[in-house]
Amino acid sequence: MGAQIKDELTKKRWPGPEDVYNIILAGVGGQGILFAARVLGTAALMKGYDVKVSEVHGMAQRGGSVVSYVRFGRKVYAPVVEKGRCDLLVAFEELEGLRWLDHLCTGGRVILNRQRIDPMPVISGKAEYPKEIPAIIRRRAGSVELVDALTIAGECGSLRTVNTVLLGLTARFLPVEEEIWLETLAEVAPARMLDVNRQAFIRGYRYTQPSGQA
Repeated sequence: MGAQIKDELTKKRWPGPEDVYNIILAGVGGQGILFAARVLGTAALMKGYDVKVSEVHGMAQRGGSVVSYVRFGRKVYAPVVEKGRCDLLVAFEELEGLRWLDHLCTGGRVILNRQRIDPMPVISGKAEYPKEIPAIIRRRAGSVELVDALTIAGECGSLRTVNTVLLGLTARFLPVEEEIWLETLAEVAPARMLDVNRQAFIRGYRYTQPSGQA
């Protein structure tokens, strides 16, 4: 019975051409959330969609929680993704994925970076970092993509491209062609970082989750 209920809960239709895509990028300061949101929004705009992008929570200084909403579609009237309406939650850090899980819609998709960045209460010993976060998220989400974006970014030549690895993986699930993403990246990324960002994006775009993690 439990499996049947789970199946029913996860039967949420992925947005189509006439729908609005609701995306949340959640992480901490220093992970490049705002850059990723800018690229995502610009790519959707280049594709011809109406786009709303907003930083809605937290501070962008290193270590603080940072969240951006990106909404695009034929017509978008508001910039905020309400609780229970997020189609795609891109968690740059595990705890931030858990923190924003209640915004996920029924059957929504989660991209979870397997990176842990201890917040100040954990560093100071006043709290413990939650255990088994991927398992908790799996019980709530329709599908989960686990990725070690930090390792992939290092293989590309810069740990600062974690955001671009995750952006590449995100792009696979959105109705924007790869060439538009790469054109947008060339427009938005600093020239000195373009090559490594292109490599990181392509690695994310081509990423296949190991069978043992699916």
